[in-house]
Amino acid sequence: MFRKELSYYFSTPIAYIVIGLYLLAVSLFLWVIPGQWNIIDSGYAQTDGLFQLSPWLLMLLCPALTMRLFAEERQSGTWDMLIVQPVSMVRIVAGKFLAAWTLMLIALLPNIVHYFIVYTIAEPVGNIDGGQFAGSFIGLIMMSGTFLAIGMFAGSFTKSQIVAYVLGALCCFVLYWVLLQNHYSAVSRGVIDLVDLLVFVGVGLICLALTVVILNKISRI
Repeated sequence: MFRKELSYYFSTPIAYIVIGLYLLAVSLFLWVIPGQWNIIDSGYAQTDGLFQLSPWLLMLLCPALTMRLFAEERQSGTWDMLIVQPVSMVRIVAGKFLAAWTLMLIALLPNIVHYFIVYTIAEPVGNIDGGQFAGSFIGLIMMSGTFLAIGMFAGSFTKSQIVAYVLGALCCFVLYWVLLQNHYSAVSRGVIDLVDLLVFVGVGLICLALTVVILNKISRI
């Protein structure tokens, strides 16, 4: 399931569009567009703008990756063929999730380039908090996984990809605003607290578990 979904992403424009849009938006806001996220405008050797901007981009892009995972198969009829195979629903959901998360990790990794650029242009060279960047990057990885799990949960309710996207983006926004934002901010300070990581893991696992429950019920109808 993992290989099937990952190969599908890269055999269609989806992967390239999501990765390209994310990296382009980040680069423009960090280096070109004036504002609070612009590194040059800030006058400091830091990459805070990357980690302040990325959650808002991810809550729009992650649902775009998950909206088709179930809706497309249920629309095309391949879902009925999939669920009769000797594969548990847990493995189906896990495979689809890991494929989407792998793609998102591929999109996030090039952001390390921004760190080395700031490292080079800092005065003196290297005057940048590497620990804070590492902590923030780990937080961003965890956040992306949580958003993907939320998007899959939202997408399990409907056969419409548009509805799945809107529900996913809305759920990501609400949960980020209500619960995840403070924990992400704590990790972004470079302090890796077990409680903060457990919140991301817990929310993600709950969403994936609920996805399995919902899909099992749908499959029996």
